[in-house]
Amino acid sequence: MGPAIGSESSYRVTTTLREAVTDTPAQTEALGEQLGGRLRQGDLVLLQGELGAGKTTFVRGVARGCGSGAQVTSPSFQLVRVYPGRLQLAHVDLYRLESSAELRDLGLDELLDQGAVVVEWGERLGSADAALISIEHLGHDRRRLRTERDLDR
Repeated sequence: MGPAIGSESSYRVTTTLREAVTDTPAQTEALGEQLGGRLRQGDLVLLQGELGAGKTTFVRGVARGCGSGAQVTSPSFQLVRVYPGRLQLAHVDLYRLESSAELRDLGLDELLDQGAVVVEWGERLGSADAALISIEHLGHDRRRLRTERDLDR
């Protein structure tokens, strides 16, 4: 397995499954940016965490790491937002998904053929081949990010 979220001073990428605690949204975004810099075409990253845990904040950093300057917002009402960059990033939100038919209609395979995909509420997808990151709100701006399963490298 490749590098995962870790901690040195505030944060860094390490070579083992780790966790990090961030104190600010900027630190959460910085961890996302590190991940985005490692993503390649066909990579699927599942995010899990409660409402308000910081998933979209993390994705904001992932998009920046993929070379996108686009404004990242939650795709809750649109299900999928695509951000161009050195690597196209599709940002998927399964919170409002009500059926497996809707999941099939997302065109996940096509999105993976075009770039990388990050899925909020990823536990609803349940792909064992995907990276899995959990984000936990610890109060105020603090978050715990844990790499449960890293990208397969």
